[in-house]
Amino acid sequence: MALGKTYEGQNCSLASALEVIGERWTLLIVRDALYGVRRFGDFQAHLDIPRAVLSQRLAALVAAGILERRRYQDSPPRDEYVLTPRGRELWVPVLALAAWGERHLAERGPRRLFHHVTCGTRLDQVSFCASCGRNVAPEEVELRPGPGLRDGVVRDDPVSLALRTPHRMLAPISDKMVETPEGRSHDVDGDRVGG
Repeated sequence: MALGKTYEGQNCSLASALEVIGERWTLLIVRDALYGVRRFGDFQAHLDIPRAVLSQRLAALVAAGILERRRYQDSPPRDEYVLTPRGRELWVPVLALAAWGERHLAERGPRRLFHHVTCGTRLDQVSFCASCGRNVAPEEVELRPGPGLRDGVVRDDPVSLALRTPHRMLAPISDKMVETPEGRSHDVDGDRVGG
């Protein structure tokens, strides 16, 4: 019997949510959008995702109201993908899944640490700031490299390079990168690093 591609017949909100965000790559695209990735080429380079698959997933996320497609350049025409309010609501589930993975699957500790911009306190797995006594929206979060990032696979794509330094969530990652004749690059402590 062939495995079905939908959850038809399931009267369940989780099944309905998985219809939108449950396909392979989809949550990683949402994670990257939360990190500030907005451009097709940056998603593709950071995720090593086939172009056709990325195009399909981005179109599905736009159709579901998770991402909004915005024109950022007219000649040649280029668009970027920005999280909608509905998409930003996925911050806590993405953070909770990442925290679960860090607890159970990461040998060297968390790869990313999330801190409240206002007070600097590290957030828990549901984006709660113990110092302020409240949950923190992604707009108020700074992500920083964690101890697990230093071990294992070292990636050198422009997004990975940009995320080796603290970065405010949702802020366009492309602002940390510049175009050079050799391609996209990133400034790390004043030194230009190619990507």
